[in-house]
Amino acid sequence: MRWIQPWYFLVIGVASSVICVYALRANNEHMVVLRQAVYTADQKNVDVEGALKALQAYVTTHMNTNLSAGPNSVYPPIQLKYTYDRLVNEESAKAAEANTHLYTAAQNYCQAKIPTGFSGRYRVACIEKYVQTHDTSLPVIEDALYKFDFVSPIWSPDKAGWSMVIAAFSLVLFIVTWVGRRWLKHTVG
Repeated sequence: MRWIQPWYFLVIGVASSVICVYALRANNEHMVVLRQAVYTADQKNVDVEGALKALQAYVTTHMNTNLSAGPNSVYPPIQLKYTYDRLVNEESAKAAEANTHLYTAAQNYCQAKIPTGFSGRYRVACIEKYVQTHDTSLPVIEDALYKFDFVSPIWSPDKAGWSMVIAAFSLVLFIVTWVGRRWLKHTVG
């Protein structure tokens, strides 16, 4: 017990704590880079799924990678706004084209059914009924499919995690050796 000095463990614990803090900070900074890559990919419509998978893989395997930016942040933190807007615009264009075809089909149908009448005023009720029975309204697109949140682990086996374990273990050993030396000094001495 004499050759084991408590301050050895204290130095190891403090050094590991410093490494842990820098590793946790590096984890968070890398998560921010990956999150920005998702936003950029979403805006440019380039490999959004790949960027999202890279972010998910990193966040779920590293400590201190919480996606929220504070107490007033938007939840869920990852929202693929541009991808959602592109899909809504695409579906709106399809619905507009379908409506154009619907009105043309309604006019042709009603003209064949009611061929009399110069101005077509007798066909108006027929066209309205045809349009109502052949609905081409815009489908509801769930925005929840374009919102994501990933949970970071409490502990992970990376540089931050292992340095945290070493720091905690070293600090426990420091306390045990320090108390043990004091106890031996009082009981023997």
